[in-house]
Amino acid sequence: MNASKIAYKPVGMALGAVSGVIAGAAFKRTWKIIEGEGDAPDAMDEHRSWQQILIASAIQGAIFAVVKAAVERSGAVATRRVTGRWPG
Repeated sequence: MNASKIAYKPVGMALGAVSGVIAGAAFKRTWKIIEGEGDAPDAMDEHRSWQQILIASAIQGAIFAVVKAAVERSGAVATRRVTGRWPG
């Protein structure tokens, strides 16, 4: 394992945590736009339909994937600028 990969590990972990926070906030905001008021349905919420739960899960998954990719890519680009090497 080269030095840039080792140096990037803690950065990648921190970026992962940041992306989770950003994605969670983006999903909450998106769900409020879709649903109006209230929290997103939980899989164990017996008062919500299958349709609501599955749609909310699909939207949440898509948002998390896009935010994670954007944050990881930004971190890799920043690492290349600093070290001159791609961290992957």
